[in-house]
Parts: sequence; structure tokens; C-alpha cells
Amino acid sequence: MRVGIVILPEDRWWAAEPKWRAAEEYGFDHAWTYDHLGWRNLVDGPWFSAMPTLTAAAMVTSRIRLGTYVASPVARHPVPFMRELTTLDDISDGRFILGVGAGVPPSNYDATVLDGPELSVKERTDRFSEFVEALDGLLMTDGFDFEGEYYRAKGARNLPGCVQRPRLPFLVAANGPRTMTLAARFGAGWVTTGGKADTQDEWWKGIAERVKTFDERVEAVGRDKTSVQRFLSLDSAPVFSLSSVDAFTDAAGRAGELGFTDIVTHWPRSGDYYVGRESTLETVAGDVLPVLQGKNS
Repeated sequence: MRVGIVILPEDRWWAAEPKWRAAEEYGFDHAWTYDHLGWRNLVDGPWFSAMPTLTAAAMVTSRIRLGTYVASPVARHPVPFMRELTTLDDISDGRFILGVGAGVPPSNYDATVLDGPELSVKERTDRFSEFVEALDGLLMTDGFDFEGEYYRAKGARNLPGCVQRPRLPFLVAANGPRTMTLAARFGAGWVTTGGKADTQDEWWKGIAERVKTFDERVEAVGRDKTSVQRFLSLDSAPVFSLSSVDAFTDAAGRAGELGFTDIVTHWPRSGDYYVGRESTLETVAGDVLPVLQGKNS
């Protein structure tokens, strides 16, 4: 099993850089940051842009894979975004993964600050489908044309193209049947957060149900189930995965039983969300990660 960690883009680089370096030194397989204009009540504090942050992270690391967790159509147009993605894939020497999702509810800061039209769940899913399809074509084809309800492109150039061929991998966030089908079609990986739950057992039950649905969607599009990596966002559960070593070990074990190839946790914070101690992170990195990754079994 591979393990990733999310580092929120809230620190000035002098404080953020050591975390990105440490993520690689600790042995994490991938590291991520949120691609939002602001997030929940953290909009009242410092917040930085995802793509420059990941570019800087690429310059101070050499092995670990890097990605957005996740980018969405809310504040992005696929044509200029394609250029940013190609650039970051080049600077990271092919270590970039595009995590992409449908976008937050209309009440969230990303949507409200842009003061755009309020979209229904169906409309957000339609827009997301167009966004993914357009990015796939833009990254794969030089001189690409696309015309949809939400996005258009005419003769979009993409040279020199991605370092990773035929294009950089997509990690598609999906909890519902339609978006799961999109993940099955376009994703090198699928990531789920599960549903809202009051207890751990309730959350894990929902995760198991989503795994079953995703298996069905993968088979329906004619792909081998083993060809799509499965990522689980551990910290969507009621209990923060790095609240203790035991909590993380238990979550990793349960994820493995459900067939997840990758799990993702968050760098512990001192307040609000993902509250924990960095000493727990250090212990997990030293004692648990090598076992999960088969390096010390």
C-alpha cells in the first residue's frame, strides 16, 4: 500500500518548505495540497495558490509524487489550466498527478467569491464531465478543438506536451455513480471521501458500498478492475487518522481489506481541522509506513 499526505497551502514558504522536504524524507509516496481559493473558515487566515506551491515543492524534492487534492472547474478553465499542468509536469520531471473533482457546493467560498450562477448537483456534474473530457483532449492532442455547454477551445496548442505519456495521470474524486463512471473512464486512479457519518463504523460501511459501486462502473466501461488505483481520503472519517498511531494503523488496515491501493492523511495542525501532534506523524512515518509499503515486513 502507498501512503500520501496533504499539506495545506497556509504557511509562508519558509515554514512550508521543511514540510514538503520532510514528506519525502519520511518516505511518503505522494504529497498533495488543496486547490481552492479559500477553504471553510480558514479563509479568515493566510492561504496560498496550489500550482505555485507545488512548483516550489517540486524544486525541493526529487522522488515523491505531487498533486492537487483536488482541482475543480469552479475557478479553472481547461485551456490555461492545461498549460499550468504541462509546466508543472515538466518541472517535476514527470512526478505530477492531477487530482480533480466536481467542485464544492455553491455555499462554499470558492463558488460564492466568484459570484457565478448557482448550479444544481446535476449541472455541477455536467460541468465536471466537460472539464475532464476537455483536459484529456487538450493534454493528448495538439491543435485540439472542443465545444461544450460550459467550455470551448479552438485549435488549442499543447506543445511540448507532458513528460508522462500519453499524458499525466488523473486521480478522479467521485462518490456518486455518474462521477464514478467518469473516474472509470479517464482515471489512472479513483479517490473517495465516503459520505457523512457520525461514527467510524458507519463511515466505513459507506466506503464499502462505494467500493462495490465503483467496481461495477469499472466493469461497465470495459476496464480491468486492477487497472485503476484506489485512493481513500482517511480524514473524511469522524476521527482524524493521525490522532494516534493506533487510529492510523487501524484505518490503514481497514482500507487494505477493502482493496485500496493508496491512502491519504493530512499533516497535523494545531487548531480547527486535522488537529494532532507532529510526533505522531513522525512515529507513523518511522514505524508504520515501512510495514505498509513492504519495506520492513
